[in-house]
Amino acid sequence: MSEQSGVKKILRPSVIILAIIAVILAGAVASSLFVVDQAEQAVITRFGRYYKTLGPGLHYKLPLGIDRKFIVPGNKVVQTEQFGFKTVKSGSSNQYENNIVKESTMLTGDLNIVDVEWIIQYRIVDPRAWLFTVHEKQQTIRDISRSVINTLVGDRAILDVMGSERSNIENLAVTMMNEQFEQLGMGINVFAVKLQNIVPPAGVQDAFEDVNKATQDMNRFINEGKESYNSEIPKAKGEADRQIQIADGYAAERVNRAKGDVARFNSVYEEYRKAPAITRERLYLETMEEIFSADESGKKPVLIDGKLDNVIPFKNLDSSTKAK
Repeated sequence: MSEQSGVKKILRPSVIILAIIAVILAGAVASSLFVVDQAEQAVITRFGRYYKTLGPGLHYKLPLGIDRKFIVPGNKVVQTEQFGFKTVKSGSSNQYENNIVKESTMLTGDLNIVDVEWIIQYRIVDPRAWLFTVHEKQQTIRDISRSVINTLVGDRAILDVMGSERSNIENLAVTMMNEQFEQLGMGINVFAVKLQNIVPPAGVQDAFEDVNKATQDMNRFINEGKESYNSEIPKAKGEADRQIQIADGYAAERVNRAKGDVARFNSVYEEYRKAPAITRERLYLETMEEIFSADESGKKPVLIDGKLDNVIPFKNLDSSTKAK
């Protein structure tokens, strides 16, 4: 018995040590394996310095704090920031908190006050820069976005901000924000800025609604005038072109007729030069034929002797009259 108890005393510490080592190894292995989701990226640091960036899948890192992982949204995941309002509850029916005036109230270029709500959408394109360049990431994004929108709104009149310049402001905001984020090296890319509600302060909303209605009426009248213009002007141009074509046709006809008369006269003149007497007689006969031919009404011409001193109307006498 004494020998068996001695052996047990010798084995117990070793077993305990082996068990501890096994637990440590199991924990180390468990903490070394990790999975990166399809919509994520993992940035690995070794001894606190950047080591590498890993994509989706099962990966291994050194245990005991030698390697550390930082999960970052992938470059296809859309990040959104809201300004002037925020989503309180999302789901089948979203709920929003509006009128965050400290963000939305701005001064326009014509010294009017307007409330602007907008959102920006961006993607993380450089996980390393995103993690290690800027400490207050979200606040920096919000500050730059507010600065850019305030600048663009402050350069324009209130009616332009509310109307025709909306899309221009959105496009310029994307460019200006990306320039500033690139200078800071934040590793993000803004691909959309969308202006939401743009309204004047509550005290002057009625007046601005009247202005908007007047503007809409003006645009409607302009469109109606353009429609009438587009319908009448082509018709007038078509009529003018028709009259010009008629005139051109008449001119061509007269020119061709004159050319024909000239050609006929020249041919007659050439024949006259060859035989003047014959030509004069032919012209005389043709003229007489034209004179004595019947006109359109069918009446014959009346001849009077030019040697008579006077012409007295008389009635033709037939044979019976002569007998009397």
